[in-house]
Amino acid sequence: MIVLGVILLLLGWFLHISTILYIGVVLLVIGAVFWLLGSIGRPVGGRRAWY
Repeated sequence: MIVLGVILLLLGWFLHISTILYIGVVLLVIGAVFWLLGSIGRPVGGRRAWY
C-alpha cells in the first residue's frame, strides 16, 4: 500500500492531477499506520502478519 501510495503521489505531482495526488497521500498514510501497527506486534485487520 505504501508503494502504491508513492506511485500515485508521484503521478499526481508530475501530471498535476490533484485527485490522484490526494489518493496517493491517503494510501501512503494508511500504509504507514498499518506498517507501524504491524511492527509493534499489534494485529491489523485480525491478522498478525501480512504476506
